[in-house]
Amino acid sequence: MTGTSPLPPRTLTKSRFKLATECPRKLYYVGKPDYADRSLEDGFLQALAQGGYQVGELACQMHPGGVRIDTLDPAAALDQTRTLLARDEVTLFEAALAFGDTFIRVDILRKRGKVIELIEVKAKSYRAGEDGDFRGKKGQLTADFLPYLRDVAFQRWVAEQALPGHRVQAFLMLADKDRQASVDGINQRFRARREGRRLRIDVAPGTDATTLGTPLLAQIPVDGQVDQILADVLPVAPGQALPFAEAVATFAAAYRDDRPLPPMPSATCAHCPFRTDCWPVPGDKRSGFHECWAEAFGWQADDFAQGTVLDLWNFRGKNALIAQGVLKPAQVTMEDLGFKGEPPGLTGLTHKHRQWYQCQPDWPGGGGHYFDREGFIAAAADWGFPGHFIDFETSVVAIPFNRGRRPYEMSAFQFSHHVMERDGRVVHRSQWLCPDPGKDPNVDFLRALKEALEGDEGTIFRWSAHENTVLNQLRTQLLEQPGSVSDQDALVAFIEGITTRKEDKEQIIGPRNMVDLCALAEKHYFHPATKGSTSLKKVLPALMRSSAFLKETYGRPSYGGPGSSLNFTEPMTWWQLRDGEVIDPYQLLPPVFDDLPPEELATLEEGLSEDLREGGAAMAAYARLQFEDLPPAQRQAIASALLRYCELDTLAMVMALQAWVAEAGIDWGG
Repeated sequence: MTGTSPLPPRTLTKSRFKLATECPRKLYYVGKPDYADRSLEDGFLQALAQGGYQVGELACQMHPGGVRIDTLDPAAALDQTRTLLARDEVTLFEAALAFGDTFIRVDILRKRGKVIELIEVKAKSYRAGEDGDFRGKKGQLTADFLPYLRDVAFQRWVAEQALPGHRVQAFLMLADKDRQASVDGINQRFRARREGRRLRIDVAPGTDATTLGTPLLAQIPVDGQVDQILADVLPVAPGQALPFAEAVATFAAAYRDDRPLPPMPSATCAHCPFRTDCWPVPGDKRSGFHECWAEAFGWQADDFAQGTVLDLWNFRGKNALIAQGVLKPAQVTMEDLGFKGEPPGLTGLTHKHRQWYQCQPDWPGGGGHYFDREGFIAAAADWGFPGHFIDFETSVVAIPFNRGRRPYEMSAFQFSHHVMERDGRVVHRSQWLCPDPGKDPNVDFLRALKEALEGDEGTIFRWSAHENTVLNQLRTQLLEQPGSVSDQDALVAFIEGITTRKEDKEQIIGPRNMVDLCALAEKHYFHPATKGSTSLKKVLPALMRSSAFLKETYGRPSYGGPGSSLNFTEPMTWWQLRDGEVIDPYQLLPPVFDDLPPEELATLEEGLSEDLREGGAAMAAYARLQFEDLPPAQRQAIASALLRYCELDTLAMVMALQAWVAEAGIDWGG
């Protein structure tokens, strides 16, 4: 901020610095419209779903009297900041500071004489007993918090250069999961408003320390951790790491000059935002990932067509393989995967088997896919009818709905429930959705689910651990507030009866514990199209390709209409071909959001982990229903889309089980 020279047109901001620490080459791709970019930065849906803007505004409310630098023009922001910092004491929101080719906007800056407090607000949860000082047992900064600490380290470094003669102190402000809301309705004080792709938060009139109650954010001093980062080195090229200040100068100069730094291929390339699905053809967006690997390894389009070791499912040794020059699945050996000798006879697939069959598609029995018929039949021997298929949609809300709740506690706002009778009849029996803004859905969710599943002893099916995790978290919520719900004991008993949990290192299994179909897929089914994944969104399209039963059953108008579906009013053909390929049934549904470009939703889901990605659209939809002021017709359209998608989730589970039962040749006497 010193001096009067104009700000360079290309500066290293904190978001670009973050990219450079992930991979220096990303600086060359960012912001260029001719490159594919799946980044979530500035994504409206992502910001809304994860609650970052609401947390940021809550942090500002904890510093009354602060002045907001609202302009997006960097030069104007620098001028306003310079003028306000002439005061002896001042609190600024989005203060602008610059030094050389670096430029930052500080979430909260407090000046007290010659002391500058720099506060970086993050919508990330923190628990002192678990996260401590963000260091591991050996003193290293933990991977979960290292990106945030590097962010604030960069800001402190720029501030120290821009404000000589001042002592700069660094803080992280995080959502404290040990703190409970002391008042109701806090989150509805922060309503979202969209201006193009920019998200604004409107704060309800009268919002102050009294109406917000107990502070939910913790301000944590991190100067010690920042000192550790500033004394360390950062990689800038293969085999080259520089001290912090020199690395910043290298990054800033490369970005200023629009000069690519050397590629540094690693396992993180699997999540590169600047990549297309395959080698681009003329007219496509350029792919930074493909350009990096082509430059580093001399690859051409045919090399990429054979896949890369980045595709190996759930394998943590990718960096070692890349360092050894093992780049394609066909080059991977059993020793690379940790096998000792030949793969043992199969009594169920292990992770290593799934990885090996990605590399060498030669599984027992041959054919287009592997199915462990005997293992599946044994697993199904104890199932009872009718079979119940359930799927939940959930959100972890940054700012609690009600008093007594903590930041990022689970909110279960929707479920779908299919039933399969012994004779094979399939009915979408029940569903539940809470679209109401500001209403804590959890107790009503449990009551509706209990009513749906009680009354018989049929087996309950889920896909993955999510439903089990959610129910156990809701159980904990109930137990932490004894007497708050009249039927608490009955709800707790219901949860305990259908879940498994750990207490004092002992696993407790309920008498009607849900069956995890994802675990069955992992152990008994492999199709190369899934790339090893057992995500339902990957398994269903693979089964649609391979199952004669699904083709016959759903290749004509069948499921849908009164008597089978609660949301699809007419029978639908769920097995369809397009250009000779079976269409993923989810592509047959209309979009969740008809007022946003489809790439926005794709961008949202790219930035989520696999277990959350399947519910990415639902999380974003729920966030819009909660925090955005929408016309009634649009609210109804989003709610209807949520119901359709969740119904298809449980129908997809039914389809998967039907395909396996048919392939196993099981006859339940229907």
